[in-house]
Amino acid sequence: MWESISLTIAATAGNNIGKVLQKKGTHILPPLSFKLKVIRAYAFNKAWVMGFLLDIFGAMLMLRALSLAPVSVIQPVSGCGLAILSVFSHFYLKEIMNAVDWIGIILAGIGTIGVGAGGEEQKSSSISIFSILGLACGVAILFVLLNGWLRIYRRQRREQELMQYEVVEEIIYGLESGILFGISSVVSKMGFILLEQGFSNLVVPICISMSICCSASGFVYQTRGLKHGRAIVVSTCAAVASIVTGVLAGMLALGEQLPEAPIARLCLLLGWVFIISGVVLLVTSARLVRYLPRPWRRFLRSSVERNVGLRHSSSIRSREPSPSTVIQASTLHHLITSPKEKA
Repeated sequence: MWESISLTIAATAGNNIGKVLQKKGTHILPPLSFKLKVIRAYAFNKAWVMGFLLDIFGAMLMLRALSLAPVSVIQPVSGCGLAILSVFSHFYLKEIMNAVDWIGIILAGIGTIGVGAGGEEQKSSSISIFSILGLACGVAILFVLLNGWLRIYRRQRREQELMQYEVVEEIIYGLESGILFGISSVVSKMGFILLEQGFSNLVVPICISMSICCSASGFVYQTRGLKHGRAIVVSTCAAVASIVTGVLAGMLALGEQLPEAPIARLCLLLGWVFIISGVVLLVTSARLVRYLPRPWRRFLRSSVERNVGLRHSSSIRSREPSPSTVIQASTLHHLITSPKEKA
């Protein structure tokens, strides 16, 4: 179990860090196209190439992890990618993090330990065609309801001549993208289970292709929400929906079960709660700081200013160029999945 969890952590770290490096490389690159000059420019950009290779390597590790452990274990642990990305951005990209960010990272780490301690190896149960059809019908019905809800609010917004997005629209786009991300992992795991049941070897690449389509569709929905909505709401809903969908779909469609031992079951459930709480804190930290008592805010502000001053002085002594922009850790998920939003 710990092997699959370690693979998941390495995979999600590679995916998230790879996307940040790709985005950093594209700052000086033209829009991607099939022109020879453009392809050559991307191929010789070290940051973009390193990020691309890390992203591909992370995807391969994730497939390996899914072949070894249940989705109900892998999907929650993958939510720790945002915590790893925050630490990487703090030390490598010199981004500022507040106390809430560190609390979120600690909670995600404790949750990962809980999932590792409570998770257990499970024998692959047989998947019936009815469970697959039930999963597909359930997702389709859920999307019909969400899109119907979205159309109702859009119509009301037109009638009231409102220009800004309402929070309901942001929530719907976040939920839809998170559901697709969770289903993507379930479909990949389904391919490995069907292969163990004696199906053709082609079932694995077919399921992986379907998984890629689900992930791509999830990015489309998330980008729509991030284009006009608030990154905090969309990213939080997407992260939580992805974990919940992976856990529920793994149990209902793939026959995964909770551990029989009470202590192991408690550790697993608490691990899920801690990981979700850590992810929510990381995404909403910038906004949560505003609601803290004034003395706490002053203390956090002074500590951040001291941190920035120390880094600035050290960068002057070493004569290294300081980063031109400072990105809050709570917006990292927004930056790696969509174009920049205008303030």
